[in-house]
Amino acid sequence: MSVFATTFSDALALLATFDHAVAEIVLLSLQVSGGAVVLGTLIGLPLGACIAVGRFPGKTTLSVLINGLMGLPSVVVGVVVYLLLSRSGPFGSFGLLYTPVAMIIAQTLLVIPLMAAIARQVVEDVWQRYAEELALMRFSWWDSVTTLLYDCRHSLVVAVLAGLGRAMSEVGAVMIVGGNIDRATRVMTTAIALETSKGDLPLAIALGLMLIVIILVLNALAFALRHWAMRRFG
Repeated sequence: MSVFATTFSDALALLATFDHAVAEIVLLSLQVSGGAVVLGTLIGLPLGACIAVGRFPGKTTLSVLINGLMGLPSVVVGVVVYLLLSRSGPFGSFGLLYTPVAMIIAQTLLVIPLMAAIARQVVEDVWQRYAEELALMRFSWWDSVTTLLYDCRHSLVVAVLAGLGRAMSEVGAVMIVGGNIDRATRVMTTAIALETSKGDLPLAIALGLMLIVIILVLNALAFALRHWAMRRFG
């Protein structure tokens, strides 16, 4: 049997046993990425909708900036958050560095621009069709934002899924601010990088397969929920 086949066979065996250490890594990954996506949803979607609906100087510049930040390098975000949370940083007294909270902050900063950019485009398309009607009904600026966010809620699932994919696959920022500490801040992506460097390829591949499966399952559930909601509520 080739080395490739042997490695995958060993990886599948590890998944079949699914020991406690792997379970801890997977659970922490879901907690960190889930927290970042929730915060990204609460901040990014309204931000994108506000940019779409708002009329203010520099709107085009802000839209271009948000789109550009979609590709923000994760290591840059990691370094910035590290400096902010380090002992000499402005938030060092909170002791958040090398904790899951620091990892959530870093991932949140990465997903907000992505989710905001997608939300801006989705809401802007709808705003162009209904702007006059909302104006005739004397909707305030904020009322228009909330109404359009609700009206576009099914389409905005795409933004949430994009944020989830970005958060789950991120490694650079969480490695810097989390430290990849065993049983404390080690998530799937950082564990994959570590085990690959150590030469433990079966474990790295097992975690990689688990990561892919989780992303696919979450996307499938969101897709099914979106279609069910569209049929039920129109």
